Amino acid sequence: MSALEPGSFLAELTPAERAELEDRGRVRDFGRGEALFVEGDRSGWVAVLLKGRVKVFTYLEQGGEVLLALREPGALLGEVAAIDGFPRSATVEALEPVRALIIPSREFTRYLEDNGRVSIIIMRTLCSRWREADRQRAEFAVYDATGRVAHRLVELAERFGVPYGSGQPGGESVRITLNLSQEELAGWVGASREAVSKALRHLRERNLVETGRRRLIVHDLQALREHIR
Repeated sequence: MSALEPGSFLAELTPAERAELEDRGRVRDFGRGEALFVEGDRSGWVAVLLKGRVKVFTYLEQGGEVLLALREPGALLGEVAAIDGFPRSATVEALEPVRALIIPSREFTRYLEDNGRVSIIIMRTLCSRWREADRQRAEFAVYDATGRVAHRLVELAERFGVPYGSGQPGGESVRITLNLSQEELAGWVGASREAVSKALRHLRERNLVETGRRRLIVHDLQALREHIR
């Protein structure tokens, strides 16, 4: 199993809580591009990521998609629909080969009834996601497309970055290991693909980033952070 994201749902469980959860479900593999959940579907199960990364997104009526979040190993997915009984509010799709623990919704709710501490963990997770959504809405009000792209690149570098070369003098050079298309990045920042392309060009001209086919490098992470202050 891949290393768990620190603070993730699965990482917060005790060995006994995790063993009981595993007993209530089964492991399933998903290929790159395969949907774990589809927006509008009725809830039948929840998933816990064991390996691989996924994107969470919703479709626009006029076409295209809005990227809502990226999730890593240890994340709990689909719990809201399982708890409230309403249809899925978003689609979850594998960005790479994924392995997940699948638990039927009824078994999951019984698990929560038997393990009150786990319910508190989920409440903290949901609060964190709501705070993140509030922060992103604030970014839309304060920053232009270039600022929002820079914010997301900093997040990607911090979450999915590995050291790369020597970087700029005094700077930290990072290669982002998660490949997102410009369309996906545009959906994440609420801008057109053309606006994102222009923003990346602006950042390249300042030698803050380097882009290419399946390559995204931040040449000076601290300078990129300062660029959006």
